[in-house]
Amino acid sequence: MSVPVLTIPGLWNSGPQHWQTYWEARHPSFRRVMQRDFDQPDRSEWVANLEMAVTDCDTPPVLAAHSLGCSLVGQWAEDCGGQGVLGAFLVAPSDVEHPDYPIEGRSFSYMPLSRLPFPSIVIASTNDQFVSVERARQFADAWGSRLVFIGDAGHINGDSGHGPWPEGEQMLLDFCASLSS
Repeated sequence: MSVPVLTIPGLWNSGPQHWQTYWEARHPSFRRVMQRDFDQPDRSEWVANLEMAVTDCDTPPVLAAHSLGCSLVGQWAEDCGGQGVLGAFLVAPSDVEHPDYPIEGRSFSYMPLSRLPFPSIVIASTNDQFVSVERARQFADAWGSRLVFIGDAGHINGDSGHGPWPEGEQMLLDFCASLSS
């Protein structure tokens, strides 16, 4: 695949059984956006690291974010303008405003709800413990994203049985192809 993809993990990073890790191993054009501390996120630091990763790409990438990484994409677009990317593939956005959201992620104290200046798709589950169906729909509407529910899929990570997640990989590849044509 010729389109570079920046994978953007959320809180606690994406471990060895996560789809982001599997996809990075299979696709040389996929590169993870690293953070100094995935366990105690610092919003401004994470935004700066995403901005640096985007500007370091030779050609505009697609962002493939998970969980808190989706909030990061929205915050980066608000803070930095969202230029230099082809689009965003946003999986299982977590609702940082929910009172049960893990305290470690509280530097992301609000959900950025500005329209994204690039094409995007939100992939959500109907039984995700970190976002309700209604909030996932609100995020997609606010961001101007196409919304796809994939049924009862938990938080769409390794713990919910979505390790290699070939269906998601195909959705991302199709999304990338639609952006580069």
